[in-house]
Amino acid sequence: MPDLKLIAWGRATARRLGPKAPPVLWLFTDIARLPDPRLAAARLPRGIAGVVLRHDSHPDRVAIGRDLARICRVRRLVLVVAGDVRLAASLGAGVHLRGGRWPGSLRRSGMVTSSAHSLPDLRRARRNGATLAFLSPAFATASHPGQPALGACRWASLAARAGLPVAALGGIGGDSVRRLPPDRCRGAGAIGALA
Repeated sequence: MPDLKLIAWGRATARRLGPKAPPVLWLFTDIARLPDPRLAAARLPRGIAGVVLRHDSHPDRVAIGRDLARICRVRRLVLVVAGDVRLAASLGAGVHLRGGRWPGSLRRSGMVTSSAHSLPDLRRARRNGATLAFLSPAFATASHPGQPALGACRWASLAARAGLPVAALGGIGGDSVRRLPPDRCRGAGAIGALA
């Protein structure tokens, strides 16, 4: 069940940022933690959310991508595909860069998001046209147990120097996202909190 506090934060943030801002709530697909992301995507709030398709090694990635593209069109959500410009183009989706790097030499227009784990990643994402960067891990996360997290202060410091809108990823829920400064945190990415 989705974290209702996170959804409420997303609605309030979307109102504050206005209709021209990128979506504020992002569901990240994950083969291990969310093998079939379609139901979770269908429950995302209309018009303020997006989906990052990361099912890289899944044998049904293309079929899942097609289903997600259809769900996103119907619910007015944004879809971006991680690391695969050709699949993104075939789905009419945007592209999600890893560490601010384009996968190969192909580029395309549309929504571009990026992962980032450091200031160089954030700057690379900006140079490569990202509209929004997901700085992670903001907090301890089930996706990477035992790995060090940035924490609220370091996350905010890096976001302040990014030069582009930054969203939080890693350990994000309705309570943790409120620990980040609202003038810096322009969105939130999650798996479990949005599933």
